[in-house]
Amino acid sequence: MIKKNVKIIYYAILREQRKQSEETWASQANTLDELYQELKNKYAFSLPTHLLRVSVNNQFARWKTPLKDGDTVIFIPPVAGG
Repeated sequence: MIKKNVKIIYYAILREQRKQSEETWASQANTLDELYQELKNKYAFSLPTHLLRVSVNNQFARWKTPLKDGDTVIFIPPVAGG
């Protein structure tokens, strides 16, 4: 399987759990959902996909969107104001 190098940006609780705001990741995932599952397994993220939004190359995307080499992916958790 060919790995895709993607830039990942984390916000809020995911940034706290990962302990950094971005990274480059070599992924075997075919979709955004598979990418998040790889990361969730590696870093024990607490949020399921149904509570997150995902963006690819600055456009909101669906979880089944194909992942391409060079993509920039942002996982956006729910936010609370106050």
